[in-house]
Amino acid sequence: MDAAIVLSTTIDVYKHSALNTVFKYTVMMFSTQFNRPVILTRHAAGRMAERNISEAEVLCVLDTGDIRFKDATHLWAFQHLAGRTDNPICAVLVLEDAVIVKTVMHKFTLEG
Repeated sequence: MDAAIVLSTTIDVYKHSALNTVFKYTVMMFSTQFNRPVILTRHAAGRMAERNISEAEVLCVLDTGDIRFKDATHLWAFQHLAGRTDNPICAVLVLEDAVIVKTVMHKFTLEG
């Protein structure tokens, strides 16, 4: 994993413009690929824990993985990671002022 990793344990507040809702998060990462902070939803963090996928691995997928856009703001980032037997790893993303990681999957298959 060669992606630059920037982690912080400070609490950050993010306002989701479409939902007009404020969310609190304790983990911040920064994506050099998207030049934005990365926010993990609780759902994504839970899936990462279930699948033993680290924050560093997610950031590697975001910054060095393949990207497929659904539309201008919704996309998938996916990549085979060395040492894992459940490849490829995929992050489902929404691009706003930050990169929102909605969920993280393993054994991902791109459809269509």
